[in-house]
Amino acid sequence: MKILVINGPNLNLLGLREPELYGKQDYAALCRLIEETAVLEGIEVECFQSNHEGAIVDKIQSAWGRFDGIVINPAAYTHTSVAILDALKAVAIPAVEVHISDVGVREPFRQISYAGMACIKTYMGLGFDGYVQAIGYLKEYLK
Repeated sequence: MKILVINGPNLNLLGLREPELYGKQDYAALCRLIEETAVLEGIEVECFQSNHEGAIVDKIQSAWGRFDGIVINPAAYTHTSVAILDALKAVAIPAVEVHISDVGVREPFRQISYAGMACIKTYMGLGFDGYVQAIGYLKEYLK
């Protein structure tokens, strides 16, 4: 089983960016946690991060036939990107949406998730643990 983990804009600045919302751990720590989780779960994982919408769309498209599942934190593109929604729908790979913060209690413009419309489940407000939960959920879902 192989899972692609996609992270959107500004997640490369974890630890610096609004630590009261996103915590003090950096992006490298997140990737280590994801890789350690994959080893424990007996699955392969690839982490990808981009600040560019088109690069995220390209990565989703390239996952077809190569990955069994996708964990995606589209970050700010959650609330704006029909292109990412369409890419997820096009490849039809089971996807789980993750948000480090609880976007449900944040600004009104954050209350819509285009990417989430193509996902089978969403985890939010759990910090880095949301990724652990998403990977575990996908593993069970894909069995």
